[in-house]
Formats: sequence, C-alpha cells, structure tokens
Amino acid sequence: MSDSSRNTAEGAGWGVTERGTYRELMPQRVEKLSWLNPKTLWPARNGMLAAWFGDPTGSTRGRWVAQRTAAGAPADKVIRRDDPDRFSFMVIGDTGEGDAPQYAVVPGFLRASQDSRFTVLASDVIYPVGSTDDYGTKFYRPYQDYQAPIYAIPGNHDWYEDLGGFMRAFCDAPPLAPEPSPRPLTPAWLRSLLWHRARTSDEQRLAEARQLRAAPTQRAVQPGPYWAIDAGPVRIIGIDTGLLGTIDAEQGRWLREVSAGDLPKILVTGSPLYVDAEHHPCPIEGGGTVDDIVRDPDHHYVAAIGGDIHNYQRYPVSVDGRTIQYVVAGGGGAFMHATHTIPRVSVGQVTEDDFRCYPLRGDSLAFYSRLYGRRLRMRRFFTLTEAEATAVIARRLGIAPTRTQGQPARVTLRTRLVAALLGAARRPDRTARFRLPVRKAYTQLFSPGSATYSPPFFKCFLRLDVTPDSVRLRCFAATGNLQQELDPPVEDEVTIPLPRRGTGG
Repeated sequence: MSDSSRNTAEGAGWGVTERGTYRELMPQRVEKLSWLNPKTLWPARNGMLAAWFGDPTGSTRGRWVAQRTAAGAPADKVIRRDDPDRFSFMVIGDTGEGDAPQYAVVPGFLRASQDSRFTVLASDVIYPVGSTDDYGTKFYRPYQDYQAPIYAIPGNHDWYEDLGGFMRAFCDAPPLAPEPSPRPLTPAWLRSLLWHRARTSDEQRLAEARQLRAAPTQRAVQPGPYWAIDAGPVRIIGIDTGLLGTIDAEQGRWLREVSAGDLPKILVTGSPLYVDAEHHPCPIEGGGTVDDIVRDPDHHYVAAIGGDIHNYQRYPVSVDGRTIQYVVAGGGGAFMHATHTIPRVSVGQVTEDDFRCYPLRGDSLAFYSRLYGRRLRMRRFFTLTEAEATAVIARRLGIAPTRTQGQPARVTLRTRLVAALLGAARRPDRTARFRLPVRKAYTQLFSPGSATYSPPFFKCFLRLDVTPDSVRLRCFAATGNLQQELDPPVEDEVTIPLPRRGTGG
C-alpha cells in the first residue's frame, strides 16, 4: 500500500515529478473556472438573493417532488435494491469543475471502487450554476468508465438554475411549468427581478453526453432530489439542503418517517453537521433540526456524511453512550478548502486527538503559501516548505506534528507571519472571539480563488464496506501524481459497528 500523507511528504505528493495519466481522460479544451471572476460570481447570485428576499427552494422542491410522484416515482422515495448483506459503495462530493483536479481523482477512484455496487455523489455535482449543458464534461465524461449506478443529492450550486440540470440528469424529469409572477413590490417580486434563470439547454448535446453512461449497469433513476436507499443491512438517506443549508417542512416530515425503525442508517447531506470545529445541526422549517433526528437513539444512525466543504474531516461524536461518525467528504474535484484554518478541535466532546482531516493542516498551509506566492509574485517570502508549514501549525495550535521526519524546521518570524496572513488558526491561548472572524474571513475571501492546475491536488473520496455487523469507512487520497493514482493511499479509516436489529441498541 502506498504511503499516506500521515507517513511521508512523498505520500502527500510533495517532491514527486511523475504525473498521473488523468490528462488522457480530459477533453482537449478545458474551461478554467475562476471564483474571482465576476462572470463566474454573477450567475451564482441566487444564494445571496435567497438570503435577502426569502428562499424559494422549498416551494420549487415541492413542485419537483410532486411532478416525479405523478410520473410514478415511489411516494416514500425509497430505492429498494437487491444488494447482499456484504457489499461496498462509494461516496464522492463536490466534483464538477471539469478541470484537472476533478479528472485527477478518476483513475484512483476507478481502482478503489472495483466491485462496489453504487456511488453516492454528495453535493454540488456541477459548478458554477448546475447548468444542463455542463453535464457532459463535468459528470458523464469523467465517470463514463464507472460501471455501477451513481445516485446524487444536490448542493447549493446545483440550485442556482432551480435544479433543472440535476433533475434532468438524475431523475429523467422534464422542465417544470413556469410559476405565476409574484405580486409587485413584494420581496418575492424583487427577488424575481434579479434571479438567475437557466438558459435553454442544448438537447442534442445532452443526449450525446448521456450515451457515455448508457450501459444498463450504470442506469439509475432516483425519485427526486432527496431519497432513501435500502441496500443490504443498511438504509442510506440523502437529503437536499437547497441554497441555504436548511430543509423545508415537507422534507422534514419525510425524513422523520424514513428514519423510523431499527435498520441502521447513514445520512448523506449537502451541508455537513460538524465542520471546521463547529456544530451546524441544520434547521428544519417549522422546528427541530436534522441532527435531532440523527441523534435520536430510536433512529439508529451510525454516520452523517456531508459535502459542500472541499476537504475531508471526521468527528467521532459520543451521543448517549454510542458514537456517531460525522464526516465531511467534499474533496472530489472542486478547489480545495483550507484545513489549516481549522482551530484546535474541541466540539461535541471531540478533541484534537480524535479529529482527522485531509489534507493535513501543514500540507494545506504549504499548498496555499505556494499558490499565493505565485499569484502575488512573492515566492521567496510566501512559500513555505511542507516541513516549515507543519512546524508552524504545530506551534500555533499546541499540538504534535502529525508527520515527523528528520530535523524539525525552525519556526521563524517569517513563517509565523505567512501563517497569520494565510489565515492559520491562532494559538489556543488566544481568545476565541478574535480567532473565529480571522478564520471565517480567510475562508470566505481567499479560498474561492484557490483552484490550481498542477499536483499535488489533495483530493479525496470514500469507500464504505458494509457487513451485517459493521461499516468500514476509508478515505482515499488523489494527488494527481502517478504513484497515488496507481495505489490510492488511505488517509483515514474507521470501523463503525452496526446495532443489532430488534435490540434497541
């Protein structure tokens, strides 16, 4: 097995010159998506409009669900498969920028997913706005050689064109009929004046793209944007958190219904419930939260996996004497959200010793120092070696370096200054009220322009091996280098025991 980033710098992808074969999979012309470009940001304005003038996704989602139910989709939205008691499935999140980092995941994903029964795509299938015309290069082409079905839940970017592309691709749904115009001078009317709407899609282009995943074994038609899958001894439940990371009352009622019973359950959500050392329980319209449902012992949840944040994190949270694994799994291809901005972990009784992330904080800081050294043409000042970045993170958080090799690097005034400028979490003895705004400002302002086009990319995906007694969850890395492509390293692994059915345990 290949070394992981937790063992060696080479395992993280540093200093490796033999690039992988992923470029052979890519189209000749690749759009380089920049999140600092106004042409990218302006079509993605609907999230801000929903926050200002009211979120219409609950109403639109209800119309999509009614349309699919009328067309014959199961009213309970449960996909009943014939998987055996022992099987494997994959989870990959936030994939679709259509550039080198997305395609760099594919070779390792195909190797690690051999004999898996299906894949769940957790959040943000297509960037920047979920356009139907982008599905060819950002979904069908990269995963054309994966021979099993792919189910998906939408992320906020898939909602920027009212979920039209997502529903066409995953539910075979025709477009919705236009809604009546809102009353003038109301918030809904103001929102409608600025709302980004989907342009007419190229039907021939979509039909040609769909042929890339047209084999019977690849076929998957799901009942809507949220669903449950009964697979072997577990139920996997996918929820749609829309534009603002919440769910509507109708979906909340459904979630409570499909969560009942003693079948062990795994939640997949577009908005992670634990992320960046914070708890985000996900409100339900009308009262309660998604995490209330997950924590209820009568529902038998063992894990909650969320996309949206483009890295890997795991929080083993103790709830009433049992452990629920809360996982962030959004590293499937989109630009990398920094992990070096995550403060020392102390949330939900999870400590730094229990917490896992990928990339490691030091690798994240080294990655960003190189990126901004190039962009600002200040390489000599900004660029930190991976050893320097690891050392300064350990000093600032008061933790032991995850990866140690050779003589530790000195922490100098320059390395401390670069770490501070790039948003690295402040020392644990500093007051939290000063730490949090610094981290949030960094992640909001700097991360969206962080796409890069040469390895290491620090991408990841999950494989879950299910038996009647347990689920083995592994996080695999994809750096874009050949060694990690041929033998994807395991960056984290945990075995989750399943409660015995009928015991109430």
